[in-house]
Amino acid sequence: MASERARPRAPPFIDPPGYARHRPEETLLYQLVERHYPEFVAARTAAGRALPKYVQEEFEAYLKCGRLEHGFLRVRCEDCHAEKFVAFSCKRRGICPSCGARRMTDSAAFLADEVLPAKPIRQWVLSLPFALRFLLATDHEALTRVLGVVYRTISAYILKAARLTRASGATGAVTLIQRFGSALNLNVHFHALVLDGAYLVGTEPPVFRRIEPPRQEELQALVERLAERIGRTLERQGVLARDAENSYLELDPEPGGPLDDLIGHSITYRVAMGPRAGQKVFSLQTVPAREDEPRKGVAQYAGFSLHAGIGVEAEQRGKLERLTRYVSRPPVAIERLDLTAQGQVRYRLKTPYRDGTTHIVLEPLDFIARLAALVPPPRVHLTRFHGVFAAHAALRAAITPGGRGLGAQKRAAAPERPASKDVRMNWGRRLKRVFGIEIEQCVRCGGRLKVLASIEEPELIERILAHRRERGEGAAPTAGLGARAPPQGLLF
Repeated sequence: MASERARPRAPPFIDPPGYARHRPEETLLYQLVERHYPEFVAARTAAGRALPKYVQEEFEAYLKCGRLEHGFLRVRCEDCHAEKFVAFSCKRRGICPSCGARRMTDSAAFLADEVLPAKPIRQWVLSLPFALRFLLATDHEALTRVLGVVYRTISAYILKAARLTRASGATGAVTLIQRFGSALNLNVHFHALVLDGAYLVGTEPPVFRRIEPPRQEELQALVERLAERIGRTLERQGVLARDAENSYLELDPEPGGPLDDLIGHSITYRVAMGPRAGQKVFSLQTVPAREDEPRKGVAQYAGFSLHAGIGVEAEQRGKLERLTRYVSRPPVAIERLDLTAQGQVRYRLKTPYRDGTTHIVLEPLDFIARLAALVPPPRVHLTRFHGVFAAHAALRAAITPGGRGLGAQKRAAAPERPASKDVRMNWGRRLKRVFGIEIEQCVRCGGRLKVLASIEEPELIERILAHRRERGEGAAPTAGLGARAPPQGLLF
């Protein structure tokens, strides 16, 4: 009896050097959420403070992100027919480090390539008092009003320094609203990438007039002016009140929102869950304390802090993109996360505090509470465009590299390069841009990879993965709960 000829098998896919598929289920963050999130939900429900729907969806989507069990793309080399699977991502903007890193890369590339011109740029960072942090985290209209005051104040300073007025000059900024601090605390603050100068209105092409970096006394005057104007604006709205000496802002909100208690504890570095609720979070001080020395380019007043010490020259496009990555980074850095011998969550600060604190220590449920407080509400834009970068600004098409905006059609006759409508990067382009890894080309034969199908049906997914397991493909070692997180590079 003639034996049946064995069906030829496609050669195994070879990943490029330096690349390894991100396996979220092996990270400590994923394991903590998978193990303790159900208990956290049950505790909140029993207390009569169930999580909002958008927070629940954030956690549930994260637990599916990057898992082949929940769907994937089937990708094949057009020449040698080697195949691989690419898992779906959750595309959320809250706690997922992988999708946060993708969003960071996209945002930085878009701003550097399409929005910010080859002109000097300065980063302005404004931190706020605790009362304002709570208000802006829970009142989105107040957030917009405060940011408007901040931009108008800084832009007025720039125009004055350039010896221009609002009628004769125009400047612009892109503000990225960060909601987190180094200790996983909720800390709403602003990172504004502002033109270090202004354009003259009515010139063709637009003429840019640069200004000098702000002096320390100018920064101090600016932060005091910002505190006064923000306080006055919010007082008129009836949401804040200042004390008799007008020295600081007070807020005494009525507890109402389902996350208000978690937000309040996160802002003030306090425990939100368990028998120690309301007490200060445990911290580890592993380096000597240092004296509080004045910082160059920083001014403080009544809980406000204004920093303007980082500038980027026109030709430093690489530095600009690194800066935009930094200000749009995700809130959770899994390489700084581990467990103590007692099973508590230990999170390392990005830089030690002045008192020598290098880590915070949280119970697992309190750690999940911190993550829940960091999830941004839906339909709240965290990137805002001001002045000449605003969507309908008259100068936007003339000054931005992308050439989009009012008047773009008039300038489209002889563009240096065609402007693509969709500038978002795919998975392969992100890897190539950040790490120099070419993932869209087969390592074995140099052929291009092509998406064959999107596999989403649960029964089909299970059959395909079961077949792979039978053939011994796709197996990966399982890490214990106490394992260290993977390097930051694997987040992209």
